[in-house]
Amino acid sequence: MPVYSMTGFAAAACEAPAAPGASPATVSAELRSVNGRFLDLSLRLPDEWRALEPALRERVGEAIRRGKVELRLSLQQGGAEGLAQPSPEQLNRLARLEAHVQAWLPQAQSLSVAEVLQACRGSSVPAGLAETALEATARGLDALREARAREGQRLAALLQERVLGLRELAARAQPLVPQVVQRQQQRFLERWHEALASTASAAALPTQAQQERALGEAAAYALRIDVAEELGRLSSHLAEIERLLNTGGELGKRLDFLIQELQREANTLGSKSAALELTGISVEMKVLIEQMREQVQNIE
Repeated sequence: MPVYSMTGFAAAACEAPAAPGASPATVSAELRSVNGRFLDLSLRLPDEWRALEPALRERVGEAIRRGKVELRLSLQQGGAEGLAQPSPEQLNRLARLEAHVQAWLPQAQSLSVAEVLQACRGSSVPAGLAETALEATARGLDALREARAREGQRLAALLQERVLGLRELAARAQPLVPQVVQRQQQRFLERWHEALASTASAAALPTQAQQERALGEAAAYALRIDVAEELGRLSSHLAEIERLLNTGGELGKRLDFLIQELQREANTLGSKSAALELTGISVEMKVLIEQMREQVQNIE
């Protein structure tokens, strides 16, 4: 299953079956989507198409799970967008009503062309166009899914590159850990002995006890600065991210959680670092993780 981005654009059009003597009609569907925490659908429909809103929301909800989506439907009929030709029955009815009103109110103005067209617009979807509108929406959704899949493929490739970069940084840090621990442990022991030698308590303690106490404190200090556990968890999170990217589907929220965990491990690595080399690696990791976080925000 592909990885889907939440950003995309698509348009589709369907021609409605024309009745004998009627002008041809085409329904166009235009869809735009950007990132969002949940599915937020905004419909841009003519007033007489509002009855289609439940069906349209159902169609979009079946195809898209997350993102801010805008669906715009429009009708082109007889070469004029959104203008339907009034039927003779409608015009006759309006003429009778106008004559009746003017018989009682001679000063009343005649109806304008715009007012006639507005009055002839029904309060429901024009006959035979409901299915055409739903079909245009379905085609637009298919095109939007394809566009989001193409963008998702690019995002997945960028994330894979960042994962590879983090693995390389972790591989650079791994051999440094025992060296840093040993070096800092030796430095700690030297300062421990210097501190004892400068105090009166050194003479009161046996040499063996001093050595055991120093080794115990050095071991505790080594545990505090050892980052091997953080590197192990970071590697585990990277493996899970790779698995999700290869699996595809709806994985944006899970990736977002894993990015937070990566950030936590990188922060801990930096705070526990006792060497300039590890500090630099931690900073480089944070840069890559931040780049991943920005990309993950666009994944469905």
